Amino acid sequence: MATITEQAEPGVLSTAPLTQPEQVVRSASVVSAAVMLSRLSGLAREMVMAHAFGAGAAHDAFLLGFRIPNLTRDLVGEGAFSSAFVPTFTTALVKPETNDAQELASQVTSAILVIVGAICLLGILFAPELVALLAPGFQADPAKFQLAVRLSRIMFPFLLLISLSSQATGMLNAQGSFGRPATASIFFNVGAIGVGLLLGYIIGPAIHLNPVEGMAYGVVAGGAFQLLWQLPRLQSMGFHFVPLWKCNHPGLRHLGKLMLPALLASVAMQINLVVNTSFASRFVDPIRGANGPVSWLGYALRFIQFPMGIFAVALASAMLPSVSRSAASLNFGEFRTTLSRSLSVVFFLTLPSSFLLIVLGRALIGVVYQSGHFEIYDTQQTALALACYAVGLVSFAAARLMTPAYYALSDARTPMFLAVLFIGVNVALPLFLLNVLHMTFAAMALTTSIAMSLEALCLFEGLRRKLGGLDGRYLLNRFTRILSAALFMAAPLAFVDRQFVLRATPDRAGYLLELALLLPLAALLFIAACKLFRVEEICACRRILTKLRNDRIRY
Repeated sequence: MATITEQAEPGVLSTAPLTQPEQVVRSASVVSAAVMLSRLSGLAREMVMAHAFGAGAAHDAFLLGFRIPNLTRDLVGEGAFSSAFVPTFTTALVKPETNDAQELASQVTSAILVIVGAICLLGILFAPELVALLAPGFQADPAKFQLAVRLSRIMFPFLLLISLSSQATGMLNAQGSFGRPATASIFFNVGAIGVGLLLGYIIGPAIHLNPVEGMAYGVVAGGAFQLLWQLPRLQSMGFHFVPLWKCNHPGLRHLGKLMLPALLASVAMQINLVVNTSFASRFVDPIRGANGPVSWLGYALRFIQFPMGIFAVALASAMLPSVSRSAASLNFGEFRTTLSRSLSVVFFLTLPSSFLLIVLGRALIGVVYQSGHFEIYDTQQTALALACYAVGLVSFAAARLMTPAYYALSDARTPMFLAVLFIGVNVALPLFLLNVLHMTFAAMALTTSIAMSLEALCLFEGLRRKLGGLDGRYLLNRFTRILSAALFMAAPLAFVDRQFVLRATPDRAGYLLELALLLPLAALLFIAACKLFRVEEICACRRILTKLRNDRIRY
């Protein structure tokens, strides 16, 4: 059987059956296509926010108000809950004599309604304390502080809705259905924009509702749409909710055993973002003052989340059920091969993306955001933050892929320990960069990249020891070749881009012209470099795309 590392004859695509790693990438490509549409709709939502509120006090308050429930959304959505739930639910499907999948699903749903519902109520009650904790700099502006409190209270119910949606996503992925849950985020963004604009600008004036508060209610509506989109598919698979919660249920106990350390690990990762927000809220920009740094980091992070979603999250979502089945069957050779080949694909997708974001970040941000209250200076500062985040893109993606592999091996403590350990790095480095090297607010983004790079290396070493090897020489070879190809692309691209910076007008038309010329050039350079440095992943991806056209994909 052909493997993902085989060299295909030039111009010829193999018709051999796909290996398990290639099956994972094929499923990931379905998720990637759906997530790309989701991220585009998310960018549309951000464009609406940037046009309406710019990088001023209202958007800073909205961003913080959304971040408070969104911190927990990251935990239950793409973090601790999904990483712990999918292996547990997959085991229930593989070994039905041990755990009944229907019963486990009802148990988990009941627990979410009780526990997350209580968290939402506490969050609404203690919103002032949370805002003061996460952004102490807001207290210098009482109006901004109170607006952030109101927006936090409005958006907290979003947490319960997205938790239930995350469970539905995990159940569908475990059964090989990836397309529908991946497209669910599109319904969130459409609902958030549509309902937000309706309440904020059409109905809002008649009921004395602030436009930014209308956008906050739109977030809650979007969460409901995201959940409702997935329920029919679950029902067609025979799953239905029955109120049931037995604390001694073996599947629920196993989930809890993985969940607590995984939760602490995810909390630690989110604390790093909170630390960045806290430092940024204290930073005084020479032109914008206190209003701007929080928003610049937020807009830049949105751009990083785009390749993270369509590449790393998609691969992790497709890989986790596969490696969970391998672990449940004690087939660790297959586990190791699937993980290492998935990492090589992550390198192939994120290394060139990282260089593109660094070189073309200004033009990308200008096209998407620069209008209304979002000015040229905001574009420049956001591009600076984006470049610092992009340095760590490969590490973000690799860590996102490796962390669930630990959960598939029933080891949630190692990621927890490493995540907690690197909180200290993320606190100490900004102090050094800001106070000793006198860097700007972008030091927070650079700190996150450095800390995540160190954490990714530690995660890899832990898996290598646990699995008795992880094809390290193969991965180093792939990384070196792909990095060489990315540099081959980036060097001339940066030179040409510099000429545009000197000559083109800094408006949307100029940015569009720049991207229209440079993106095709980047693609041609990278393809040529892949042939020059024998980057075989490009052949494997072509083969998988051919299979996608010929085979039926389960949605």
